[in-house]
Amino acid sequence: MYEVFGSVASRAFRVLWALEELGASYTLTHAKPHDPVLTAIYPAGKVPALRVGEDVITDSTAIMTYLADKHGTLIAPAGTIARAQQDAIIHAVNDELDGVLWAGARHSFILPEEQRVPAVKPSLKWEFNRNVNRLADRITTPFAAGDEFTIADILLTHCLNWAVGAKFEHDNEQMHAYAKTMRDRDAFKRVRALG
Repeated sequence: MYEVFGSVASRAFRVLWALEELGASYTLTHAKPHDPVLTAIYPAGKVPALRVGEDVITDSTAIMTYLADKHGTLIAPAGTIARAQQDAIIHAVNDELDGVLWAGARHSFILPEEQRVPAVKPSLKWEFNRNVNRLADRITTPFAAGDEFTIADILLTHCLNWAVGAKFEHDNEQMHAYAKTMRDRDAFKRVRALG
């Protein structure tokens, strides 16, 4: 059984969604960043973390990749062009959406107040909208990285949902429709119900 550390309101949502899609057994240990229950197994104290036996895996994308590879689904086989294309989408989402959203969060409530630069947020919001449109142009299949649902869809949908809560709006109707379709998945709904 897997043990997930984090909360539904964090990047742990991605890991929980992957586990639900896989039908894998897991427990959720509710932990905020730097919670003592988390730092006891992972000194950096970042969420999410996944405990597998005595081992701890960190970073939501690394965790999802491990789970998908281990279970042989939600990911293209290693060494294939399909995997390279899927990885390209994953890296683009991390760089161009997650990174921008995270910068916005840091300047809203994460950094010490004297280090925050609120004036950067309009620029980040503009960049996010531009990046969503660029990414939409790359997606020509029903899912983010092909004709089947993969961890790329989990990552992309999570970022699009995070943007709503962070008030990082975008004007791409294709991406709005895509996110709505992904939120209709049963596994997504089961994770949302945990929160």
